[in-house]
Amino acid sequence: MRSARLNILPALVLLALASSPASAEPQRFEIDPEHFSIAFMVDHLGYENLLGQFLEGEGTFVYDRETQTLVSAEVTIRSDSVFTNLDARDEHLRGRDFLDADEHPRIHFVATDFEPSSPTTGTLNGELTLLGRTEPVTLDVTLNQDAVYPLGHGQPTLGLSIRGALDRSDWGMDYGVDNGMVGDHVTLIFELEAVQRETLSR
Repeated sequence: MRSARLNILPALVLLALASSPASAEPQRFEIDPEHFSIAFMVDHLGYENLLGQFLEGEGTFVYDRETQTLVSAEVTIRSDSVFTNLDARDEHLRGRDFLDADEHPRIHFVATDFEPSSPTTGTLNGELTLLGRTEPVTLDVTLNQDAVYPLGHGQPTLGLSIRGALDRSDWGMDYGVDNGMVGDHVTLIFELEAVQRETLSR
């Protein structure tokens, strides 16, 4: 009986190695700048949730579809690309009361880990650097599509919807919070298409 058990061990070891993440092949993806929507909503005096956007951003990530393992991810947004459809308000947002775009021209996000909850959903944790301060953020990710793109470049492409929220005062952006003029809580909305560029070996 003992001999039979010992004979089974090599097979079990080989099976474990075959199913381990070490055998995975992650791919590098690049966010298509023409299909990258970066939006936010914030309360204004209790009358409305103002909807705004950042018009310029870029990002890449390394991800393994088979194991749903995120190896790395990074997104950079230009602070001065903020747009709310009113020039005077946009200039105010670029100034020292809010984004201070001259001193801090980039908003930077780096992923720390990804926790899948189903084949198409998961939680993305990371660190957001804004106004020179870095704080943690958590985002909900939904995979809408994973297929060869039917137009143009014709490359394998992921379509993603990402949602989250933050309190801007955590980064020292507290203008209008105490008097209720501008809400502290900001809803984040990202819609994007990410094009597969290469397969990487571990």
